[in-house]
Amino acid sequence: MHKAIEALKRDFSRVRTGRATPTILDGVRADYYGQPTPLNQMAGISVPEARLIVIQPWDPKSCELIEKAILASDLGLTPQSDGKVVRINFPPLTQERRKDLAKLVRKMAEEAKVAVRAARRDANEMLKEFKKEGEISEDDAFRGQEEIQKTTDDFIKKVDETLAEKEKEIMEF
Repeated sequence: MHKAIEALKRDFSRVRTGRATPTILDGVRADYYGQPTPLNQMAGISVPEARLIVIQPWDPKSCELIEKAILASDLGLTPQSDGKVVRINFPPLTQERRKDLAKLVRKMAEEAKVAVRAARRDANEMLKEFKKEGEISEDDAFRGQEEIQKTTDDFIKKVDETLAEKEKEIMEF
């Protein structure tokens, strides 16, 4: 269940809001000397302003490679390079795009809830197996199921809270 929450937060960090964050580039890899290399291993990434990311490659020759990798990614960002640094401006999101992103994060949250419920199902199956083999009593199995349900409810609540934070971030201007 913890892994489902962590995966949700990681997925949410990749969703572009109106604000620039370096984590949006986590999935982008540039072909550096024949190897797909994450951008944060090729350059320093900073956010000097709310709507600007600056990427300063350690090897100035890799500016063009970084630019191509960002253009090839599905982030919809347009980098600008001066040969020494790559800048990415984040234009303000339109209301329609904000609604689309809100739908996307709701779908991601629902997938996280499904993962949490699958973990609950697996735990309940283990309890049934223990009861069947006589390792635990019927009362212990019942208490275990109640505890598993309480834990599941807590994690579903965490998913909902994380979703509410992300939707608020997306919808603010």
